[in-house]
Amino acid sequence: MGEDSPTARYASEFVGTFMLVFTIGCNVMTGQPVWGGVSIACVLTVMIYALGKSSGGNFNPAVSVALGLTKKMEWTEVAIYSATQIVAGICAGICYRLMFGWSFILQPAAKNSAWQAGLAELFYTFMLCFVVLNTAASKVHAGKNQFYGIAIGFVIVAGAYSGGSISMGCFNPAVAFGIDASSLFSGNLGNPEPYFHPPGRYYSFIYVAFELVGAALAAGAFSVCRGAQENDDEPDMTAKLFSEFLGTFMLVLTVGLNVLSGSAAGAFSIAASLMCMIFALGSCSGAHFNPAVTAAIVCSGRGICSAKDGAMYVAVQILAGICAAFTYSAMMNGETFALKPPGFWKLGVYHYDYSWGQALSAELVFTFLLAFVVLSVATVKNNLSEYFGFAIGMCVTVGGLAIGKVSGGSLNPAVSIGISSSHIMGGGAGWPCLAYTAVELLAGGLAAGVFMLTQPSEYETKSSIAEASYGATA
Repeated sequence: MGEDSPTARYASEFVGTFMLVFTIGCNVMTGQPVWGGVSIACVLTVMIYALGKSSGGNFNPAVSVALGLTKKMEWTEVAIYSATQIVAGICAGICYRLMFGWSFILQPAAKNSAWQAGLAELFYTFMLCFVVLNTAASKVHAGKNQFYGIAIGFVIVAGAYSGGSISMGCFNPAVAFGIDASSLFSGNLGNPEPYFHPPGRYYSFIYVAFELVGAALAAGAFSVCRGAQENDDEPDMTAKLFSEFLGTFMLVLTVGLNVLSGSAAGAFSIAASLMCMIFALGSCSGAHFNPAVTAAIVCSGRGICSAKDGAMYVAVQILAGICAAFTYSAMMNGETFALKPPGFWKLGVYHYDYSWGQALSAELVFTFLLAFVVLSVATVKNNLSEYFGFAIGMCVTVGGLAIGKVSGGSLNPAVSIGISSSHIMGGGAGWPCLAYTAVELLAGGLAAGVFMLTQPSEYETKSSIAEASYGATA
């Protein structure tokens, strides 16, 4: 019996989905607020690498539906895969319930509505399906890379600490049904700790509806971004600008939700969102998602991105940042936050923990780092082919942890302008984004200058550089 036999495919989908849902249950039951999202992302990543060759490693009915909508999978297979995945999720839910003797209820966070939770499920299911389609199913990438597993799996890191704070972070109908199945009956099953919870409201059906809409939107977005490339043509400017909008939107949305929820792993979650969307869209638009990066590429003067194209990129990135900021505010009951050094109020006066000079200096240094890494790993003649997204995305982990408590670690004018735009509507000041943006754009220019100084070989034959295939830029 070969790996491509129906039995092998369906068994693979069952095993992978079971391990995913069982891991989710164990993390929630044992209380892993910091590392739980990473654990779940890692089990998805390793099961995709282990079983992708057998079944494609969907492990998610929303992913299967997205593949069906883009004609990457026959609908008969979509139906069988989805049924197998849901059964596996229910079995896993029952198993962790039996192991622990009790379970937890799937429901929105106490301060959030079902509508807000549904939006969280929609956006991050969209992101998951979109990354799958681009990295594992597109004509450009399918069977040609080894980053697909980490790109797909680490969408969970992006979503678990951001959207998960609202909806608990399923992003998968098999997960939603599995959790609800585990809590069908209240009370404990022999657990020595006396525990009782009221019956759940079975939000799985609401969640699944939003998740399937997210899958459909991912299929539509894939057609816009990759339609030309699926026909062996180059993406047009519409596809590139839409790519920049999507990547920047998901980045800023993840930033806002992490900050407003007080995430325990905000920097890593934001870095993961950047990394995953870079892997997904690097070969479409270059995946800048950041006006400072676009400025660095234009200023490097090698014909990779013209000033005209760069201006359009920047405009779309800023628009996406503003749209995302109003979206995360709506999902968090109108809450916003200020772009400024952290501090505290005392006797009606705000006292900064760090000065504005320190905050802007921090933004300058770590935006420079991000832009310089982009230039060095993704726009060179011998660019990284497998690790470019990881290298660029982890710059946000570096900066977010190093200076998050100094400046907030924006490192991106689209993030800065987005944060301030929504905060203005809440009665806050909007001028800080101007200072942040000026420093971040200056950092992009400095990165281009240092790149010229440290890598002169990239300027030896200008025409060959302009024609070089650059896998991605952040």
